[in-house]
Amino acid sequence: MDLPRRADQNVLLVTIDTLRGDALGCDGGPARTPNIDRLAAEGLRFTFAHAHAVITLPSHASILTGRYPFDHGYRENSGYRLRAGTATLATLLKSHGFATGAFIGAFPLDARFGLTPGFDEYDGRFDETGGRTAFTLPERPATAVVDRALAWMRAQDRRRWFAWVHVFDPHAPYRPPAPFDAEYASRPYYGEVAAVDRALAPLFDFARSSSRPTLVILTGDLGEALGDHGESTQGLFAYEPTLHVPLIVTELGAGAGERGETVTTPARHVDILPTILDAVEIDVPGDLPGHSLRRAVDRAGGGDRASYFEAMASMLEFGWAPLRGVVAGRDKYIDVPIPELYDLATDPDEMTNAIDRAPDRQRGLEARLADFHAPLPGAPQREDPDVIARLRALGYVSGAAPVSRRYTERDDPKRLVTLDRLLHDSVALDTEGSVADAIKLYEQVLAERPDMMSASRHLAFDYWQLGDAGKAVAVLRTALKAGTPTTGAQVQLATYLAETAHADEARQMLAPLASRDDADLETLNAFGIASARAGRPAEALAAFRRSLTVDPRNAMSHENIGTIELQAGHLDAARAAFERALQSNADSSQAHAGLAMIALKRGDRDAAIVDWRRAVDLDPTNYDALYDLGLQLLRAGRPAEARPYLDRFVSTAPRSLYGRDIEEIRAVLTRLR
Repeated sequence: MDLPRRADQNVLLVTIDTLRGDALGCDGGPARTPNIDRLAAEGLRFTFAHAHAVITLPSHASILTGRYPFDHGYRENSGYRLRAGTATLATLLKSHGFATGAFIGAFPLDARFGLTPGFDEYDGRFDETGGRTAFTLPERPATAVVDRALAWMRAQDRRRWFAWVHVFDPHAPYRPPAPFDAEYASRPYYGEVAAVDRALAPLFDFARSSSRPTLVILTGDLGEALGDHGESTQGLFAYEPTLHVPLIVTELGAGAGERGETVTTPARHVDILPTILDAVEIDVPGDLPGHSLRRAVDRAGGGDRASYFEAMASMLEFGWAPLRGVVAGRDKYIDVPIPELYDLATDPDEMTNAIDRAPDRQRGLEARLADFHAPLPGAPQREDPDVIARLRALGYVSGAAPVSRRYTERDDPKRLVTLDRLLHDSVALDTEGSVADAIKLYEQVLAERPDMMSASRHLAFDYWQLGDAGKAVAVLRTALKAGTPTTGAQVQLATYLAETAHADEARQMLAPLASRDDADLETLNAFGIASARAGRPAEALAAFRRSLTVDPRNAMSHENIGTIELQAGHLDAARAAFERALQSNADSSQAHAGLAMIALKRGDRDAAIVDWRRAVDLDPTNYDALYDLGLQLLRAGRPAEARPYLDRFVSTAPRSLYGRDIEEIRAVLTRLR
């Protein structure tokens, strides 16, 4: 069957995060998905569809641009951006009169990462989640995403629209809502999939009731390993559990009918954009690698089209070997130090590596992979600390490993899957607050692979959280000696040194990095802080101001400028800087603490107390604000209000940084009692 081709139709693209190709009911999977099954019965269901990356942001970029990761520019969830001038589905449809809206379920697709071009509405900023270190809501439930999308679609009145709806719920950790939590108690991942199916129903019902037909495309960005091949979630390998995804293409609404067809010929994410453009009578750019799936004759001709895929996370995060490959027909070749070849027609579970038994097929697939001319990714750009923290809260390990050009069998991800599992378990323990248990696992990883900078950085961070600054510094010193130094690790070490009365050493370490033309925000801010603590306020101020040339709206830079001006007694300039920080991030704890200190210096203790309360509410780890708030409440003759804050300071502030202050407050509390 052919799908209709008409310009006057809406377009609805639904992407479900980490949706395995064998999870849906219509694909014979364990999840109860009547709404998606009905969608499949009304159109084309592709049983052999593949992603090109096994991580969220690069995979969605391929869907939205019709290009492979090495072409559109995204190779990881952070550190990369869309290549300048790249057209997207949104820019192309907008240029032909479509209203365009995106409704995003989780932080990996936050607006800051650059998929916004062409969208009139990009409902995907996660700044409302609290202070800079308390990222408690890095995702939205599918029901909330659908509600936002429906409100926007209803508001379009008679305009043709393109809506991209992304739901994140099946992503780990798996916590399905009732009644799916009980029904899928032993298989919570599938309970999440079933819950998403129910959440999407109003979206499909709206499209069916519309007077204008709607082209609907539903797919997963990638799958989920669930322990297959030893992988817990996704991102390390590119076996079928994470590379094979569902793909459904149909038309709902006026003029649509029941005409389901199952398609077994290959389909790819890069085929989605050409399919949509073809269906709405827009010319498909000639340089795209994909093909329209609208017509049966085009689908039939795609049986042997090659599909490129990659998994670069372990190279970029851990320094392991990169993974690239190609699927051609039912043959699959994985290019790693210990190469793999599978016949998916006879071995769909990829249990038998046929590399030694089919040299001719191997050479043919190697040639097809070489035809893509896919370069390895360059070094990623540094992201702001809040980006790293938010991705960490979602279970993504980030280490920014140095990029090598020589990898051996020792670096093959298959040899290191146990370490990958330990790292993910460690991050999960960190997220749950079980820091001491996480430390044991990081140490276990480093005992086997001491050059894994990501494990060292997380271990140091955990020691720092526990208040053991000495161990945090020692871990990073050892890591920088054991492996190739990375900017991130050097900045982290210098930050800890500056906080522990070693500001001169920190400044000397950072000065060469900060002097580079491509110095990033984190480096410049860290250098400024070290300079300030080393008694060089003019140098610090220059570094913070330079950081604003990188990002004029960076709240941390404005906070730091405010602090320098405050220390110099320039209260008006300090206030202006803190207010600019709040314009960039209304939930800036440091800015509220700075405004509190200005109010106190101007004799308005009551106003200061209000701002300090706001600061500690936004960030419970802002120990300076906690200390100041407790003391000022006490001096205002309000000991009952002061005591909870002082108790919290004594019990939570790290002794390595606040030991003298803690003893002072203990004495105060003893007198109060």
